[in-house]
Amino acid sequence: MVNIRCGKIDFKNIEAIIFDKDGTLEDSNNFLRELSIHRARLLDAQIPGIGEPLLMAFGMQNNQLDPTGLMAVGSRQENLIAAAAYIAETGKSWFEALEIAENSFIQVDQSLKKDRTTSPLFAGSLDVLKTLYKAGLKLGILSAAPTQDVEHFVREHNLSDYIQLMMGGDQGLSKPDPQLFLKACHTLITSPQKTLMVGDSQGDILMAKQAGVAGTIGICWANNTAPHLNQADIIITQIEEIQLA
Repeated sequence: MVNIRCGKIDFKNIEAIIFDKDGTLEDSNNFLRELSIHRARLLDAQIPGIGEPLLMAFGMQNNQLDPTGLMAVGSRQENLIAAAAYIAETGKSWFEALEIAENSFIQVDQSLKKDRTTSPLFAGSLDVLKTLYKAGLKLGILSAAPTQDVEHFVREHNLSDYIQLMMGGDQGLSKPDPQLFLKACHTLITSPQKTLMVGDSQGDILMAKQAGVAGTIGICWANNTAPHLNQADIIITQIEEIQLA
């Protein structure tokens, strides 16, 4: 087991660290913003007037993505349900609304997949992952994104040698359900009491704390004000602040 120092806090006897993906390791803000816009535009073309309310529901404010909004922290299924709810308000039956939302989401996914370039790793992430892995820590990624997106991210950034867990929000559970974190720990063959969680959302922190985690690290990447992370044991602005003690 390894001791981890983060700022003035020492986390002792750590066996594993689980990271969120979007906004934590992957600088995916631009992609998620485009995803919100494309989904809203496509649905608005079918049901005029629904576009702007949907953008607000997804967490778009002043053409920027709210880091605490649905698109930034929610699973695909949660975004789908939100879209369907707005569609149903126009008089569609619930099942018809779900079908319209699902078909639109699939069409946007296929369209963006053709043009998408992989979102970059945040600076310093690869070196930190290498250092932690070489120290003997088990490393995992637990994301609200689908598992296949997590696997794609790991492959594209050549992280397979360092990441032992790739789990998304399509496992029947979603953040902040602590059972999702417990499932991740079970897969890594470790316990929450020996595991740290690193994430950029309130859901990451709440999930881990409810699971009895050894410690929580909120990351807000050069943003000194992150009230949504106040429940974390410590808030950092650069991943290099996670060091071996």
